[in-house]
Parts: sequence; structure tokens; C-alpha cells
Amino acid sequence: MHQTDIKVRGYHLDLYGHVNNARYLEFLEEARWAYFDVHTDLYGFMQTGLAFVVVNINISYRRPALMNEILTVDTSVRDVGNRSAVIRQVIRLQGSDTVVAEADVTFVLFDSKQNRAVTIEGEIRALMDRLAAED
Repeated sequence: MHQTDIKVRGYHLDLYGHVNNARYLEFLEEARWAYFDVHTDLYGFMQTGLAFVVVNINISYRRPALMNEILTVDTSVRDVGNRSAVIRQVIRLQGSDTVVAEADVTFVLFDSKQNRAVTIEGEIRALMDRLAAED
């Protein structure tokens, strides 16, 4: 499991003084980028014309996050199929078990040259299977 810390800033807040629901998607994305930065050569991977493309996000909001709180986003690969995979992400208040939000993010492997999703196989499959086993 990989952890990414994010400090809640004023521009993350809505009129009610807590993090706007849409900002959580940005927090989750930041944590996924950090996760793959650690486990892959992301720049080299992108040069191949392949990309992980999100096709579905199921998110549950559990507690409002407030100004200056530090959130820890836990990111792990939960499941790898033939054409898609699921990343599990849990946002907690730093240093506690208090869950702020949790999400399952489904993505496909997209080939920009073919302009379509492709089978997860070869080195990428081996990487995803290893990450799922570690997490």
C-alpha cells in the first residue's frame, strides 16, 4: 500500500467550509500518480502510447474534511482482470483510523495508436499482478 499526504487548503473548500466533493477526485488522482511514480517508469510508460484510463469511480464520503487537516490517501491495487483493474483508495485523517472517503477506481489499459482499450498482458500484467499481491 502506498500513502500520499495532502493538506487541505482554502481553495479546496466549498461554501460550507469543508472539502468540495469534486476535490476528492483530485486528491485520489494525485495519490494514483504518486503510487505509479514509485512503482513504474511512468514517463517511459506514457511514451509507449499506452495509458491507464479511468472508466468508473465509486466513492463514499464518510466525514467532511476541513481547512488545514492533513489527509492520508492509501492506494493499492485490489483486482486485475483481463481488460480492467480496480484500485482501492482510502482517505483518512493523518495519524488516525478516521475514514474521510473511500473509493474503488476502475481503469482500462488504453492504446492511443489503436484508439481503444486493450488486454492487460505481458510486462504490464506482471506488474499489476505483483502490485495486487503486495497490497
